[in-house]
Amino acid sequence: MSQRGVWQLQKLTVSYCNWGGSSRGIRAFMESHLPAFKENNPQLEVVTELNRGQHPFLKGSYKNKNERVVSVMNMTPEDVLLCATRLRNSLGRKVVKLKTRHVTKHPSVQGTWTTDLQI
Repeated sequence: MSQRGVWQLQKLTVSYCNWGGSSRGIRAFMESHLPAFKENNPQLEVVTELNRGQHPFLKGSYKNKNERVVSVMNMTPEDVLLCATRLRNSLGRKVVKLKTRHVTKHPSVQGTWTTDLQI
């Protein structure tokens, strides 16, 4: 995704095994979808690396020095393309867990409403 017109994903690393069965989908992705993906995203550096005996994954390196790793083990080429597109579209920020489910500026004095009310 672009922030102020600048794409945040700098580098996409495609790691696969040329022998393993779990890399079958990513090998097909590299033959069919990867050239078009590179052509449609000229701002992106796409690197392929061979890791024999390891499960395949996609690693995205962002401008804010964060990295995201997505396992694409036993996925179809279309699912791998979807994962690569999601990495490209994300901002690379860390996921922040909310402390409570109910977020408001003015919390209720009586407490939050629940469906598990016992009378």
